[in-house]
Order: sequence, then structure tokens, then C-alpha cells
Amino acid sequence: MTNSRILKVTGGLNFRELGGYPTVDGRTVKWHKLVRSAGLNKLTAADQDNLANYGVVADVDFRSQDERTQAPDKVPTGATYHFLPVFPDGDETDASASQADLERRFSSDDTAGYEHMLDVYRNMVTLETAQQAYHEFLATLLANEQPDQAVLFHCTAGKDRTGIGAFLTLSALGVDPQVIRRDYLLTNENVTPVVDKMLAKAQAAGKGDAFVANIRALSTVNPDYFDTAMKVINTQYGGVQDYLRDVLDFSRKDVEALKELYLD
Repeated sequence: MTNSRILKVTGGLNFRELGGYPTVDGRTVKWHKLVRSAGLNKLTAADQDNLANYGVVADVDFRSQDERTQAPDKVPTGATYHFLPVFPDGDETDASASQADLERRFSSDDTAGYEHMLDVYRNMVTLETAQQAYHEFLATLLANEQPDQAVLFHCTAGKDRTGIGAFLTLSALGVDPQVIRRDYLLTNENVTPVVDKMLAKAQAAGKGDAFVANIRALSTVNPDYFDTAMKVINTQYGGVQDYLRDVLDFSRKDVEALKELYLD
């Protein structure tokens, strides 16, 4: 079977495998164990079956209750659903915000979207709800003990809450930080065609430059967003390994068990 980073899913976007990434000590992340994605609300029945055949046995949903109500997951066939909301009240990333709400908030200051996302990334590592969600996510990964069985984790756009989930997991596994950063930025390759189309539509409808710039900032990933979260982890918590242990209650023994399950 040929392994592919991008999974072909008819009713979904940004479905990616985390297998194949090298660790700093010369090991490799196993394929068919970790899948990250955007929303599952538009999966076709065939997609649900295909993901089951791929090995997906757990569906971890980082979205808020509101997002879940608006667009419930079509859970892969036979998979267990885990609801682990990162934010207490709605979707801070605005991936699910209405057009009217976006226009109201992001039509004047052309840096508002960017600044907002920097705040979101700070919150994703400091909020108690986020820390609890990521703690339970790591526990879900540890419970996935059978070979060729995958945990799929997602939010609405599959880039921010999911991106931090991937960062924490790959960091625990000892993947090189630059590789993790590249995986985070891969989202842009997957979403740019969709975002470009959306922005062209906004421009054609006469929306101002500030609005277009802000929607791009909200709809894509940016090295600055990632670096903002890293800076908080490094300065407030002493680095990612300390963060995993002290904040997410993921012990050294847990890290070793995770490596046994997810590394070749």
C-alpha cells in the first residue's frame, strides 16, 4: 500500500496523515495511526466507510458545542466519537462565524484578523479548557493500542486547534521542531485554492481591502501564529516537554508509551 500525506476525501478538506515524519533520534512516525482534518459534517457515506477501512477508530472533535450543533460530525463507520472542546464559549478562531458577524468585526482595521489570531494562539495554550481538551486528547492517543488503527482529530478548518493538537503530539514523539512547523504550514497548500475563491467573491461583491486582508488572515495559517504559541510555551512553561508534563499531566512514562505505539 502506498502511503500518502494527503488523504482523498470527497466531502472534506485538509485531511492529512502524520505518518512518515522523522524523529530527532532516528525513528519514524507510523502510518495509519494519526490523521488530522477539517470538519467531518460533509463526509459522504463512502468517505465514512473509506476512513474506517483506512483504520480510523476514534474521531476527536475539538470544536465548541455551537459548532457541533450547527454541523454535527458524520463519524467514520464504527469509530468512537470524542467531544473535546478547546474553547469554552464558541469558536474563537472564527472558522464558523457568519458573514454578517465577520463584516461587522473585520471591515475597518486591516490588521484586526491577524491580531485576533495571535490572541487565539495564546489562548490555545493558556486556557484551562484548552489544556483539559489536549490532556484528554493525549489520553485518547494512549488508548489507541492496536496496530494500524488511527485516531482522527479535527476542528472546523483543521488548522488552528488541530494544528496545536498535531504540534503537541509530534513534540511528544520527538519529531524535529522544523518538521512540525512545516506540517503546520502545509495547511496553506490545501486551503489556498478555497480561500482564493472566497476572497475573489468578496472582492467582486465590493468588500473593502481591509475585510479581504482580514479574511485571509483568519482563513490561513501563518508562521507568526505558530511562533506566538511557541513563545508562550517556552517563556511561561519552560518549553514543550515541561508543558506536556506539568500542564497537560503527561508524564515521562506516558511519553515513552506514546512512542512505543506511534513510532517505528
